[in-house]
Amino acid sequence: MAEITAEVWIDGQKSAAQVTRDIAAPMEHAPTGLWYACFSASLAAFAVGAAAMSYTLWNGIGTWGLNRTVGWAFDITNFVFWIGIGHAGTLISAILFLFRQKWRTSVNRSAEAMTLFAVMCAGIFPLLHMGRPWFAYWVLPYPNTRGSLWVSFASPLLWDVFAISTYFTISAVFWYVGLIPDLATLRDRATSGRRRAALAALSLGWDGSARVWSQYEKAYLLLAGLATPLVISVHTIVSFDFATSVIPGWHATIFPPYFVAGAIFSGMSMVLTLMIIARKVMALEDYITDRHLDVMCRIILAVSCMVGLAYSTEYFMSWYAGNPYERFAFVNRRAGPMAWTYWTMVTCNVITPQIFWFSNLRRKTWLVFVASLLINVGMWFERFVIIVTSLHRDFLPSSWAAYRPTSIEVATFMGTFGLFFTLFLLFCRFLPAIAMAEVKGILQPEHHGHGGGAA
Repeated sequence: MAEITAEVWIDGQKSAAQVTRDIAAPMEHAPTGLWYACFSASLAAFAVGAAAMSYTLWNGIGTWGLNRTVGWAFDITNFVFWIGIGHAGTLISAILFLFRQKWRTSVNRSAEAMTLFAVMCAGIFPLLHMGRPWFAYWVLPYPNTRGSLWVSFASPLLWDVFAISTYFTISAVFWYVGLIPDLATLRDRATSGRRRAALAALSLGWDGSARVWSQYEKAYLLLAGLATPLVISVHTIVSFDFATSVIPGWHATIFPPYFVAGAIFSGMSMVLTLMIIARKVMALEDYITDRHLDVMCRIILAVSCMVGLAYSTEYFMSWYAGNPYERFAFVNRRAGPMAWTYWTMVTCNVITPQIFWFSNLRRKTWLVFVASLLINVGMWFERFVIIVTSLHRDFLPSSWAAYRPTSIEVATFMGTFGLFFTLFLLFCRFLPAIAMAEVKGILQPEHHGHGGGAA
């Protein structure tokens, strides 16, 4: 706690020049054996997923385990799961930047990249579920001759398209703008002409002058202000996909804040998972320190309590409202044939994070890593519980049906993890995973400025 109060976030008493050397090292030297091992495993998982996606495209979504009762299952669960993970990038980058939280400087760059990769993974599922993804452009409201096939602006599914595409665009711009000073630093260090030319083009003529820095700070602040409402809007609109229906278990006004809290919860957990992997694989322990993990654990604990409150509120309202169908839906979640999914969700999302009350446990990296993985599992089950257990026993007992994912669905989901980690590892290999310029801004005064970084 004493270290946190003193706001010493970087270990090793680094100078600005050391920061540049350390963070640029993974891009200027051959990858470690651990990087190759992780990359190979990720690529193999992606290859399996790509094969499953190709099979689905060729044979149709009849290869999935959906039936007339459970028409949405694995695909929408995975879609919401990945969208939720994409939330933490903007949260850490934009909101924590506006609140001037210095600890974000070591994790914001990777979190922003994570957002982009997660949204890409999320987009795969609705595209596949369309059955004919080559007609995906039909969801755009452009002039056409299809008559009644014009998009419905009353549908939350359409607003999903607008919200997520806007979120992706702003996140990509925000990520790129933040990269510019570091790209200029890499340009100045480049030894080959081709690499220097590429980095010069990407850094947009950055010269590090006071005027350029001033304009950069204004643009970054403006983008942070634009991106912040998107954290709230994107998952709020995703929650409308369910809340505007009349399905017991979905028709709830608590869904918007509940979904936003859940998205931040899952996103922060995934950031924690990635940061622990990145600091080990890329040897960045001095920059992603135990204090960063400690702060993220505290945030996860706070949001876990909010999520637990949302679970309790849902149950209370199902009883208090007096609607027998709503009441049955929640009893079925807790004690029905899929009750194990519900209790897995509660164990992972509400009970597991309680270990973060204890500072000695927050400093055990392996334990934090395991807890973050369990929370990721729990958040996936949260979406599965909301979607599948609300559908598989609907108003008519004669239409009740079970649901089991097919091997194609499981392989597709695994493939998105492969894609996600493949892109993340490539990002760590070819771009600075930590914001050099921002880290230099929080160095201790006696070390800042010695050696002088290029940016």
